Amino acid sequence: MKALVLKEYGKLVYEDVPRPEIAPDEVLVKVAACGICGSDVHGLDGSTGRRQPPLIMGHEASGVVAETGPAVRGWAAGDRVTFDSTLYRLDDWYTRRGLYNLSDGRVVLGVSPGEYRRHGAFAELVAVPQHVLYRLPDGMSFERAAMAEPVAVSVHAVGLTPVAVGDTAVVVGAGMIGLCLIQVLRAAGCSRVFAVDVEPARRELARKLGATAAFDPQQADVAGAVAEATGGRGADVAFEAVGIASTVALAIACVRRGATVTLVGNLVPSGELPLQAVVTRQLRLQGSASIAGEYPVALDLIGSGAVDVDAMRSAVAPLSEGAAWFDRLYRKEPGLMKVVLKP
Repeated sequence: MKALVLKEYGKLVYEDVPRPEIAPDEVLVKVAACGICGSDVHGLDGSTGRRQPPLIMGHEASGVVAETGPAVRGWAAGDRVTFDSTLYRLDDWYTRRGLYNLSDGRVVLGVSPGEYRRHGAFAELVAVPQHVLYRLPDGMSFERAAMAEPVAVSVHAVGLTPVAVGDTAVVVGAGMIGLCLIQVLRAAGCSRVFAVDVEPARRELARKLGATAAFDPQQADVAGAVAEATGGRGADVAFEAVGIASTVALAIACVRRGATVTLVGNLVPSGELPLQAVVTRQLRLQGSASIAGEYPVALDLIGSGAVDVDAMRSAVAPLSEGAAWFDRLYRKEPGLMKVVLKP
C-alpha cells in the first residue's frame, strides 16, 4: 500500500510499504480521510520526542472497514467508521473505571515515543482494535468524521470541568482544539466565551464560531477585560490550549476565586507555575488527557451543526501531496488551520 512515512526528522516520503497485519480482534480500515494534527506537525522536527522515525503518523481519521479478524463481532466489510486515537486494553484497572485514556500499556495511533511504535492513518490502510471503532451517522462525510477526534478531546476537557449554564469561560489558544472548545462550551450553556490568540485570523474565526470577544494578549489586558465583563470577579472557568508557561499563567489570571482552570495544551514538558495565585485564590488546576469515550457526543455535535468543523478545515488534499502541506503548516502559513489528506 501507499503511505506517507516520516523517514527522518524533517523528511516525509510518499512510498510503498507493507500492508498492516491484523490481530484476531482487529479490523483493517481503508482510510478515506485523515487530518493533520498540530502534534503531527510538531513531530515533524522531533521536538516532542513522541514521533521517532521511521513512522507513519496520523490519528484523526475515518474510512471503511476492509477486513475483519476472526474474533471480531458486530463489524463487517463496508461499514463506515471512525476510531479512537488511543488504543487500550479492556481488562485494565483504569479502563474498568471509565478512564481508558490513563490505562497502563495504552498506545496512541501514529506515535512512537521510544517504548512502542504504532503506525497510523496517513496510509491507504490502518489496523485498529474493534473496541475503538465508532459507526458514522448516515450522511456524514468522511472529511467531517476525520475531525471528530479533536472535537472529542474538547468534549472530554469540558466534561471534566464544572461548567454551569450561564457561566463565563476563557479559552487561551484558538487553534483547532481551542476553536472546538469554544463551540463545545457554547453547547454546554456558557453565556460568554472569551478567546485569546496572537493570530488575527484565528481570533476572527473564534468570533465566527461563538466567541463573545477575542483578544490579542500582546496588545490587550486580557485579565482586566474579563474582570470588567464579569463585575470584577473573573471567569468561572478557563481552558489553556497552547501548552506553555505564559499562557497557563494567563488562564489563571483570568478566573475568579474558586474557579477551575483546565490544561489541555501540551507543547512543552515543564514550566513555571504561579503557585501562590493558585493556592490563595483556591483554584482548581487540572489536566485533561485525550479522550475517554466522548466520540458519540462529538459525532452528534458535528452532525447537528453545534460544532462547525467545516469552518475550521482549510484544505482537502491527496495524501501524495502530504509532505508539501506539512511544510506549509510547519512554516505557519497565515490562515491555514486544518488540512485533511485523502489516500
